[in-house]
Parts: sequence; C-alpha cells; structure tokens
Amino acid sequence: MNVIVFLLDTLFFCLISAALLRAWLNVSRISMVQQPGPFVMALTDWLVRPLRRGMPPAWQRSRWDSASLIAAALLALLQAFVWVGLGAWGLSHGMGVAMLWSVPVLVGKILLKTTLQGLLVLTLGLAVLSWVQPQSPAHAWLSRLLSPVLRPLSRRIPLVGGVDLSALVLVLLLQVGLMFLG
Repeated sequence: MNVIVFLLDTLFFCLISAALLRAWLNVSRISMVQQPGPFVMALTDWLVRPLRRGMPPAWQRSRWDSASLIAAALLALLQAFVWVGLGAWGLSHGMGVAMLWSVPVLVGKILLKTTLQGLLVLTLGLAVLSWVQPQSPAHAWLSRLLSPVLRPLSRRIPLVGGVDLSALVLVLLLQVGLMFLG
C-alpha cells in the first residue's frame, strides 16, 4: 500500500507542479519555447486546453493563467479523492477513514505542499547552478523565475563574504513551511 501511495503522490506532484509552473511561466511572461516550457506544456495540455476553451472571455484575457490554476486545483481534487478512496489520508494522519467534508482542506494542503516543494526544487537548482555554472541559460531562467521570491530576501539579508545567502534562507523557510504542513 505504501508503494502505491508513494507512486500516486509522485505522479500527482509532477502533474500539479507542472500546471502551477505553467501558470507561473505565463504570469512571468517567460517563453515556453525553450525547456522546460515544452515539457510542461506536454504534461498539462490535455487538461489546460479544454479548460481554456470553456472559460469566459474575461478569464482568458486575465494576466493570471486561470486555466492552468484550475487544472492544478482539479488535479489536487482528484488526488484528494484518490487518497480518501485508498484511506491513505486517514492512515497517515491517524484520523481513521477520511470524511468527505475534509476534501477541500486536503486540496488546499496538497496545493500548498506542491507549491512549497516545487519552489524548493527550483531554489536548490538555482543554488547549485550559481556555484557550478552561473553563466548557463538554465541559471538565467531560474533567476528570472525566482526573482519575485528571492528579491525581498536579498534586500534584507546582507552579503556574507560576497555571497548572497537569500536562496539558502528561502530553502530554510520552505523547509519550515513543509514541516508545518506535516
């Protein structure tokens, strides 16, 4: 049972984080032509395109990629129902069989956890690239993507020996956030 839950969690993490990343790339006006854009599009087009066609025109013109955000929420809802169906939520949290009314809370928790984990992965990638290959296109892409999150920290945290520790602080904050989600 643990293996099935792990594999389903991994599958849903990939799909939900791809939908959230697609929304973030669109909001940030980052091109989807270079990787990981085509990969993200391939993972999410099957759900985002039909949602986009069925949306009101005002939502389609919005700065926010509503279809991708709704896709992420629907995938989290599906994951919540799968968890409730498997009893994994109740087993892992000592609640017994999960009640149907707890599904919206579970969906919010899944979305928040996926967001924090995705930010953690991107931040770790940026930190490694900043030491190994700071002139790479991937480093520039990650810097541009994470700048809205890292900029406030960079302003408050002084350089230590010429090193910007804002990514390290963000990793610590994300880890604390994930611990609170438990």
